[in-house]
Amino acid sequence: MRKRRYSPIWTFLALLILALFLIFVVYPLVLILYKSVVNPADNSFTLENFTRFFTRKYYTNTLLNSFSVTVVSTLISATLGLVIAYITRQYKITGSKWLNICIVVSYLSPPFIGAYAWIQLLGRNGLFTRIINQLFGIHFGGIYGFAGIVLVFSLQSFPLVYMYVSGALQNLDNSLNEAAESLGANNFQRVTGIILPLVLPTVLASSLLVFMRVFSDFGTPMLIGEGYRTFPVVLYNQFMGEVTNDSYFAAALCVIIMAITLVFFFLQRYIASKHSYAMSALKPMLPRPQRPLPKALCHVFVYLVVLVALLPQLTVIVTSFLKESTPGIFTTELSLINYETIFSKNPRIIPNTYLFGLAAIALVVVLGVLISYLAVRRKSVITSTVDTLTMLPYIIPGSVLGICFLYAFAQPPLALTGTAMIIIISLTVRRMPYTIRSSTAIISQISPSIEEAAVSLGASEVRSFGEIMLPMMMPGVISGAIMSWVTVISELSSSIMLYRASTQTLTVAVYTEVIRDCFGNAAAYSTVLTVTSVLSLLLFFKLTGRRDISV
Repeated sequence: MRKRRYSPIWTFLALLILALFLIFVVYPLVLILYKSVVNPADNSFTLENFTRFFTRKYYTNTLLNSFSVTVVSTLISATLGLVIAYITRQYKITGSKWLNICIVVSYLSPPFIGAYAWIQLLGRNGLFTRIINQLFGIHFGGIYGFAGIVLVFSLQSFPLVYMYVSGALQNLDNSLNEAAESLGANNFQRVTGIILPLVLPTVLASSLLVFMRVFSDFGTPMLIGEGYRTFPVVLYNQFMGEVTNDSYFAAALCVIIMAITLVFFFLQRYIASKHSYAMSALKPMLPRPQRPLPKALCHVFVYLVVLVALLPQLTVIVTSFLKESTPGIFTTELSLINYETIFSKNPRIIPNTYLFGLAAIALVVVLGVLISYLAVRRKSVITSTVDTLTMLPYIIPGSVLGICFLYAFAQPPLALTGTAMIIIISLTVRRMPYTIRSSTAIISQISPSIEEAAVSLGASEVRSFGEIMLPMMMPGVISGAIMSWVTVISELSSSIMLYRASTQTLTVAVYTEVIRDCFGNAAAYSTVLTVTSVLSLLLFFKLTGRRDISV
């Protein structure tokens, strides 16, 4: 038998991709670590920045505040996501396709948009605040602080748990449930004794994802927290503050938040490895007939939660068509003045969003497919190293990655600060882990014998990859690219650190307009973002033929 030769092109590609990640991921992280332990006066080693943080109550309190907000928000999100996923899988809910779209849209929009919308509704002069004060004769001061932050994060994060648990329930073999029912177990016993233990690893894993996402978000506490300071807000102010800023102390804060997220990432991996079950839906869970009262209660609960979660998007859409009499105060007069303003004020913002997003998605798809193929089919020390390095941006908060990029690429020979290229690169490395994981799953399902047969018939490895593997992977890759696109255009945390006037995107524009109290313009930008997300989701359903989204 002729010994098979591997084309050197794969080694070259692996080395090239490794070099890119060393430059754009490893180098910025090493630099931020260096700055955190160096004395700028004489470049000597010091831990003074870390000592300063842990010995001052101001900073430690912000860390405790972040944990408090994150833990409560995660518990509420996990509960809502689990309950709604179970109801929509176990019972037939009218309009479930559109409910799924609404749930996903409420998750994909940036959390700070929800904060801004809830200020419009329950702020000091919000619509609901005025109604409450008039009806009950009280002085309700709004939802600022801890309660407001938890409300925004919980409603914006439960869809993530919902999508993960829906996927787990879809793979659950319902014969277990039916066997328990035949043995006399009631509905509560079946849920707590069979279904919950089987999906618990998924609930815990998705909850930890929510935890890391909430813990590293700064936009929502910045807008609605007021005096309730959280760790990411302190980091942002320390780095971007106009009055005082200390880049070396900010670097130490970046290292602290990276260490915390790393701990929770490895905790998630440990839970997934120790408490996972192999489920095969030989008899998948199907909707069951309901009695009228439980059916009505399920519909009311699901519709109510989804409506409240979607209320921020509905609020910004409505207010985008209203004129402002004074900043934050809208009249009842319908107008397109907000849209006229955003299209004339900086006409590059919307094209920037689409161009940067499409460029990032193109890079994500090309690199993601190559990396996943190398990791599965061409295993080596190099490909394993590349596969590991691609997970770092998944763990690191976006704001920290943005700061790392600013430190690393402000000087020649790679002076990228202020350019479109640095934003595209940050979007690419931030979203690539998701495409790599999904592409890896697709490749693992394709038998290597198909490629081997093509090679044995005289085709080169590159040709067999291009003519056999790629066509088989494309449907899954394209659907994954659409979902990645929706998350790319809603990215704020890294873009807010890297943008300049000429490279603003929709999310940055929304944030800056809210900070300037130009709520009408912010609503118009948010509406464009929401409409884009909805159209992208409809395209996803059309291409995949699916009626819902699960992870």
